[in-house]
Amino acid sequence: MKHIVNLMVIVGLATACAPVVQDVAAPPPAARSDSVTPPPPPLTARTVEEFDTTSEADRAAASAPAGGGRLLGSDIASLGDPTDPGFWIESTLVTEPGRGRVVLAGTSASVEVDLIPGTGGSRMSLPALRVLGVGLTDLPTVEVYAF
Repeated sequence: MKHIVNLMVIVGLATACAPVVQDVAAPPPAARSDSVTPPPPPLTARTVEEFDTTSEADRAAASAPAGGGRLLGSDIASLGDPTDPGFWIESTLVTEPGRGRVVLAGTSASVEVDLIPGTGGSRMSLPALRVLGVGLTDLPTVEVYAF
């Protein structure tokens, strides 16, 4: 009996000294701040129209942004992940997520977007490029503004 009590004390002390491990789920990804959150394209998408799940009304609303904002700079943009829906730009010009607009340099073409901090060259969503009237393989110079 004495050995059992000693064993229980040792196990109890070992348990008390063990690090506490909590099962903590990863935080959910930050929700985009825009009111347009179209569904992702179907897995069978092959055409521009299938990948761009925004409606004509969504594109019209995004293409008529209010002016203003703080100029973050200009950069050359390329097509981002076409399976990532909505209007967004990922750029090293952006230091914190927020809302803004992108203007096609030398034109008045403009689109409201979610601003996403980037680690490389600027990448824009397929719907945003379409609103600007840019070809999907073009590398347009854009001005990025934060609201």
